[in-house]
Amino acid sequence: MKSLTVNFKDLEGGASRAAYRIHHALRAFNVDSRMWVGQQESDDWTVLAPPCKINKAFAKLRPVIGDALNRVLHTANSNLHSAAVLPSGHPTQINRSDADVVHLHWLCREMMSIEDIGRIEKPVVWTIHDMWPFCGGEHYTEDFRWREGYQSRNRPPYERGLDLNRWIWNRKRKAWKRPMTIVSPSTWLAGCARASVLMKDWPVQTIHNAVDTDAWAPVPRREARHLLNLPLNTKLLVFGALRGGQNVRKGLDLLVASLQHLRGQVEGLELIVFGQSRPESAPELGFPVHFTGHLHDDLSLRVLLSAADAMLIPSRQDNLPNTGVEALACGTPVIAFDVGGLPDIVIHRKTGWLAKAFDTEDLARGMSWVVSDAARHMELCENARARAVANFSYNVVATQYLDLYNGLVS
Repeated sequence: MKSLTVNFKDLEGGASRAAYRIHHALRAFNVDSRMWVGQQESDDWTVLAPPCKINKAFAKLRPVIGDALNRVLHTANSNLHSAAVLPSGHPTQINRSDADVVHLHWLCREMMSIEDIGRIEKPVVWTIHDMWPFCGGEHYTEDFRWREGYQSRNRPPYERGLDLNRWIWNRKRKAWKRPMTIVSPSTWLAGCARASVLMKDWPVQTIHNAVDTDAWAPVPRREARHLLNLPLNTKLLVFGALRGGQNVRKGLDLLVASLQHLRGQVEGLELIVFGQSRPESAPELGFPVHFTGHLHDDLSLRVLLSAADAMLIPSRQDNLPNTGVEALACGTPVIAFDVGGLPDIVIHRKTGWLAKAFDTEDLARGMSWVVSDAARHMELCENARARAVANFSYNVVATQYLDLYNGLVS
């Protein structure tokens, strides 16, 4: 079986990391998988990228052009929007390749146009990592135009100017005549795809993101803290503030409110924030906060997650965040809101705590519950590791994808 994985990048960003891991999970399962990216960051020989300097330069220019077009839309939705309008030569190369199956992932930042995607003639599996494939230009939205159809009557009041989202959505309807097989890493996003106007008649199933549970294994907590120069006898919670926590969807404000409920409630509690350095003015929480800065390799993050007593994911919307899966693999319970794909990671009171959506007191209650009893915490850690191995390991995910590939080819 030969497959071609197609994604914007190979390493940077959650979707890229997920696509790269699935690609290698398949290779470990004897699938002849190659990965095609618009911008390559690794030196992996199984990853292909634009070969000449001119093509590489143009690949970096394409997102800039796309961003300029997105500014036509005036919206209060601060999440990424993608028009996917610039044509590329990728469909021709894909159709001429010897791949039996084309495995699409995250194709935005003008890597491929909407029309390019519709020109792929080989059997297609499309693993969706956000809402863009069935929306207009939005990658995440709390509106439901994708479920009703993009009409002038249901345009949200916080948008003005050209209805770019409607234009993008109509282009998808025209270009994607042949149903593609959709895979969602989370049950939530799969349900959204099935409920959408664009994909309601397409085959949709859930296959989780993969993590190498041999490489992502627990480091003894005391050793991990020694390595990172963290206090040995305190209760440590960890939060990933990628891009400084500026994305409202990631819920930093909800986390701060939740932690403030814990003032004086849990003795010896401290917070670790990775993904950013200490800001000029940090919120006053009433207990120590450690900032690790950006962690540039998996080993450092594995040690950090192993050092923590629990991982905090206070997202308002999320598909299947890699950090949650990685935390489970390291035997670290996860505390999150009961939204999006988080219930696929957290089994309430078994691998962590699922708080009522956006109830900051309930999230604080979960933090206290997870770390306050040593015997219970040990059981949560064991359950977390067991869930990672049973649901997210390479062999589990690769088997599911190979079965899907074989069904399409046959």
